Amino acid sequence: MLSLSLIVVLLVCGAAAGFLAGLLGVGGGLVIVPVVVGVLSAAHLGEGHVQHLAVGTSLAVMVFTSFSSVRAHNAKGAVDWTIVRGMAPAMVAGTLAGSLVAGWIPGAALRWFFVLYAYIIGAQMYFGAKPKGSREMPGTAGKFGAGSLIGMVSSWVGIGGGSMSVPFMNWCNVPVHTAIGTSAALGWPIALSGALGYLYTGWGEQGLPWGAAGYIYLPAMLVLMVMTVLLAPIGARAAHRLPVAKLKKAFALLMAVMATQMLWTLLR
Repeated sequence: MLSLSLIVVLLVCGAAAGFLAGLLGVGGGLVIVPVVVGVLSAAHLGEGHVQHLAVGTSLAVMVFTSFSSVRAHNAKGAVDWTIVRGMAPAMVAGTLAGSLVAGWIPGAALRWFFVLYAYIIGAQMYFGAKPKGSREMPGTAGKFGAGSLIGMVSSWVGIGGGSMSVPFMNWCNVPVHTAIGTSAALGWPIALSGALGYLYTGWGEQGLPWGAAGYIYLPAMLVLMVMTVLLAPIGARAAHRLPVAKLKKAFALLMAVMATQMLWTLLR
């Protein structure tokens, strides 16, 4: 079971993840995954399955976080539902496929993937690679291909897809506030399909701690869910008050911090 001190860590993590989910449209998984890895390791729970439990729990939390965040962004008119309809089905397919495959991927490999991915995307956002002024969102086939890839990668690192879909939409000249709001909407089907995939893949697996449903650790999920749902609307309101350049810098720095924390756990 989790000690009181570890529950407090999860409460703080949930507050930060919820605020950042609303602020940057990232779902909060970049914060949740490494913290849940640390909490489970400190409690000696799920040894051998820690990374899978962290990713599955993160996706389950984001089912609720994304819903709370998108409501706030939609109230500001910052969700492009045409993009959501064009990419969501492919994201669901990619997430389900990726989560089913993830059970056969070693936990250390998932962590290294997380680190490399976060550094690359963070650098691209921080240094502000500029798209062509004429670039637009691709057609049906392009949206399907991008959505499938984003969904699959999201299922491996336990994120709602925002750290890929926001840069992708920005690269296609979608305004950053709209990209963040639309990413929050796309995060919900990714989170739901990914959570169901990890629930199925881990069901009946030996060595899981009490309170786990498949690769979802329910006690941590419940604590995190409460805080993320409360803080996501506050982050969304803050996003619409900040300038574009600062939002991009904040996004990039968040990814670098989380990648470094995960790298530290791999190398120590």
